[in-house]
Amino acid sequence: MRLFYFFLVVLFSFSATSCVTTVRATPAKVVVVKKLPKTHKVVSIKGHRYYKWNGKHYRKTNRGYVIVRL
Repeated sequence: MRLFYFFLVVLFSFSATSCVTTVRATPAKVVVVKKLPKTHKVVSIKGHRYYKWNGKHYRKTNRGYVIVRL
């Protein structure tokens, strides 16, 4: 009878599933613009310099200009 309970416990422990899920972060899709057009405007927001063109704000980085959400 002990063997039956042992197998029952082992069977239950292998069949029980965990409620933990794996979350994997995907990298954000970054748009880099090498050179802004001549019609851009320089905007200062909270002491930081941004560039506005076509309704979007850009920030200067080493690679070029990156779109930011404000």
